[in-house]
Amino acid sequence: MAETHPFFSPRTHGFVRVAAATPVVHTADPVANAEAHAALIRHAGEQGCDLIVFPELSLSAYAIDDLIMQAALLDEVERQIHDTANVTAETGVVAVVGAPIRSGDRLYNCAVVLGEGRVLGVVPKTYLPNYREYYEKRWFSPADDHLPDLGGEWGAFGTRLIFAAENRPGFVFGVEVCEDYWAPLPPSTRQALAGARILLNLSASNIVIGKADERAMLSASQSARAMAAYVFTASGWGESTTDLAWDGQATIHELGARLAEGDRFALEPHLTIADVDVDRIGLERLRTGTFADCARRELDDDHAFDMVLFEAREDAAPGDLIRPLDRFPFVPDDASRLDRDCYEAFNIQVQGLMRRLTSTGSKKIVIGVSGGLDSTQALLVACRAFDRLRMPRTDILAYTMPGFATSDGTKSNAWSLMKALGVTGAELDIRPAAEQMLKDIGHPHADGQPVHDITFENVQAGLRTDYLFRLANQNGGFVLGTGDLSELALGWATYGVGDHMSHYNVNGGVAKTLIRHLIRWVAAKEHAGAAADVLHAILGTEISPELVPAKDGRIQSTEATVGPYALNDFFLFYLSRFGLKPSKVAYLAHQAWKDPATGAWPAGAPDDERVAYDLAEIKAWLRKFLIRFFQTSQFKRSALPNGPKVVTGGSLSPRGDWRAPSDASARVWLDELEANTPDA
Repeated sequence: MAETHPFFSPRTHGFVRVAAATPVVHTADPVANAEAHAALIRHAGEQGCDLIVFPELSLSAYAIDDLIMQAALLDEVERQIHDTANVTAETGVVAVVGAPIRSGDRLYNCAVVLGEGRVLGVVPKTYLPNYREYYEKRWFSPADDHLPDLGGEWGAFGTRLIFAAENRPGFVFGVEVCEDYWAPLPPSTRQALAGARILLNLSASNIVIGKADERAMLSASQSARAMAAYVFTASGWGESTTDLAWDGQATIHELGARLAEGDRFALEPHLTIADVDVDRIGLERLRTGTFADCARRELDDDHAFDMVLFEAREDAAPGDLIRPLDRFPFVPDDASRLDRDCYEAFNIQVQGLMRRLTSTGSKKIVIGVSGGLDSTQALLVACRAFDRLRMPRTDILAYTMPGFATSDGTKSNAWSLMKALGVTGAELDIRPAAEQMLKDIGHPHADGQPVHDITFENVQAGLRTDYLFRLANQNGGFVLGTGDLSELALGWATYGVGDHMSHYNVNGGVAKTLIRHLIRWVAAKEHAGAAADVLHAILGTEISPELVPAKDGRIQSTEATVGPYALNDFFLFYLSRFGLKPSKVAYLAHQAWKDPATGAWPAGAPDDERVAYDLAEIKAWLRKFLIRFFQTSQFKRSALPNGPKVVTGGSLSPRGDWRAPSDASARVWLDELEANTPDA
């Protein structure tokens, strides 16, 4: 594989590699601190970092009290700032360091931004803590709207600065200092509204019990609210412990999610590194009108920002992403979060069905049970809904409807499931009606020819649904749909009177990969004995529509036709939720799936699901997904029955997240994929 291709570089796909530095602090020794800074900046450069941020007052140390007012120390800090700037020219890394800076007759607690061998700008701390153990107003002046010019060698000076790479779209950052993000309106909020996609916090927050959780909560919430990345680093080992202690906490968050967390209470200098997706941040802001509306309100003439420009590293060096990346975006690999997600997903489905039952006054539902994943999940939801409404499960009318290719195994599983759950089960053989319809329309199968085309398949799928609707009429109930989100994305449903249609569909907002885990979760939480056994048997059955007879001993395989659902769900998530370019989706899929031995897997994932996909496979299946999703299937999604949205950004209902024309072309997406993704 020619991994020198720009495709294999994170920078090509809109990632900025950031580092939160945790140096060993040398109390009131700027020379030693600058040497430590230089070593970490060089190390960051070797790791491919674009941006590094140090703790508050990192060049002088924070806990030095009145020593901060000593002229000799302040002079030395200024000399070391310029020496440290030289290291940024050597490495190509932008560094943000903490330092006390004099301006006129005032001293400011500042973040100093270094790059290209010079000082790009200085951002003073806005809010000075002067309560409990803090006495910053004894030494420092708070920033205000009218700050003097520090002089040419110091670059820009002020609180209304953001820093942007001229050669890297989206690489725009803002800086605040410690207490600033404890304020009701942190400076970083307006920095984000002005265009900063990465927010930095230089901190010297001391540690007490519970404070680390508070900092992480603030960082996560600010990254979510400001739709940004938030990089936080606090002072650690070496700060004076006269009255306080320090833990060196470092975290990196993006859009509310934690990307990286450093070791606390470490005795050695270290970096906490993550790749921030500034491209994704920009797309999220673009689709969220509230962000732009807020910017218009808050950024008037009195709150305008100056943009400081710099040249960033732009070499397309190949390398793996440094950030968490779920193989299954709809199925988190963290066990506790997966448990929580399954609980919420199942109960969303249940409550949606309960409300439809109560609003229609229906006492019965009709459902087709195939012995496959989707109908199993829908039946589990129905049972739970009936239990909560104190309705008898016998009013769930479940039908298995064998056709020309129904296997003994799935039929047996369907019957075992219906019996174990205590619903009213019945069998309706559709083959005689299908034979008659094929004969009526003059299909070759009626003459004994082995023609198993789309008509042959859809006659069966349509009859099944037709029977269900008429059974619902006959019994005064409604048809519960079973088709899932992944099938809707692929158009893998028979349109109209087919599995496309129902009176209410509880699975329409649930991806196939999540349905697998929901069944595992329900089996573990709510069932035992025969019910649990059949649920696990269904999980072990190959996904098949069972419409075409087996050939050479192999049953009809859905994934052989439309592609692995693991990949299709990955494509769906990043294309519909974030609108990423196909080449970037391919890159992310390659990072997630190229090696089954790396990264985490969801709890309970069996060994046979722990597979790998190479780039050629990913590109081939993505090409097919793009055609199905953008060009050939929208007309089916434009006419969907009601059903609850379950996952974020996961509704394809025309009344929900996804609205698109039925006559679009996939050409622009296919061309982008082909132009920017190598074949192997």
